[in-house]
Amino acid sequence: MRKIVSLAVALIFSFYGYTQTWKELHFGSIVVDTHNDILTTAIEKGYSFDQNLKGKTHSDLARFSKGGIDVQIFSIWSDGSYTHGKGFRRANQQIDTLYAVQKRNPGKMSIVSNSRELMQAVKEQKLAAMIGVEGGHMIEDRLDYLDSLYNRGARYLTLTWNNSTSWASSAADEYKGKQPKGLNDFGKQVVKHMNQLGMLVDLSHVGEQTFWDAIKTSTQPVIVSHSCAHAICPVSRNLTDEQIKAVGKNGGVIHLNFFSGFLDSSFFKKNRDFRRKHRAEADSLFASGKDTNTVTELLAEKYAKDAQQLRAPFSLLFDHLDHIVKLIGTEHVGLGSDFDGITSTPQRLNDVTDFPLITQELLRRGYTRQQIKGILGGNFLRLFETVEKSANP
Repeated sequence: MRKIVSLAVALIFSFYGYTQTWKELHFGSIVVDTHNDILTTAIEKGYSFDQNLKGKTHSDLARFSKGGIDVQIFSIWSDGSYTHGKGFRRANQQIDTLYAVQKRNPGKMSIVSNSRELMQAVKEQKLAAMIGVEGGHMIEDRLDYLDSLYNRGARYLTLTWNNSTSWASSAADEYKGKQPKGLNDFGKQVVKHMNQLGMLVDLSHVGEQTFWDAIKTSTQPVIVSHSCAHAICPVSRNLTDEQIKAVGKNGGVIHLNFFSGFLDSSFFKKNRDFRRKHRAEADSLFASGKDTNTVTELLAEKYAKDAQQLRAPFSLLFDHLDHIVKLIGTEHVGLGSDFDGITSTPQRLNDVTDFPLITQELLRRGYTRQQIKGILGGNFLRLFETVEKSANP
């Protein structure tokens, strides 16, 4: 009996020690998320992310802290309807919103634009807020607009969103065969100018030919801010093995997207079946003026049990990570959640407070503490500093 009690006590202390190990590792690391869309969500829904938005969004200021996130790159996004005369203004509206939140919360967050400011914010235990512009259409074919966004703190530009620009074709359009492929001369000029500024060239969302043109044109390592592996989930938004290897050779970093549709190859079929099952209700919502994302959210909320089955298995996120690591090593992978820009997250990853579960799983899969620190944020920090030092404005 005494042996059984001793064994039970040992197991309890072993479990406690394991829990402390992964939690201490997570909260003792610099955690970077390279893509979050809370700014757009806040503007569209009339929220402020320095308020408690639990149950409404994936993110808010207090929950970033609870999730151990030290550096958050906030996405500045608009869809393709924000054409000339609209895109640049929309980008600045979102940047204004971020600055307003920071001004109200100077003790909790700092907007940072270089490595020194970033590390100072982390030292002061403030959220280091960075800016990434998601969609080249927002520079409206003007390099001075690119300069202006850089001067306001933008440190990456995603060359396209789903819509192509006049100078770069998107993955969505290339896949549909809609656009001339790749970068034209002005597009190559944009990439070169970003290199000169010390601004990260982001290759999420871009078409395959645009990807290869940008890799060839850029003299600096690139970022892929929120994409996954095509070999596991063959959608146009994910990178082929050849592209993954090219990013590794370039010295860049691929940050994994948490969207179920980019993780699980069966997601879109399951989602179509879900919508078909609730078609009459969906049609009614569309008829009332609701957009696709809103309809999806409303149906998922009402039919929570069905919607739960659509979510990708938690393990799939790490299968994508393992795949990239096998091709190019742990030093070229990071995290770009796309929280508040996606309608379906993996099982267990319900919001930003669940980031520590990633560290737990990485340890369980046998990654070393040093490798995990790199994946959580160290790889991005290295990339950012490299491109920053190369600037020659």
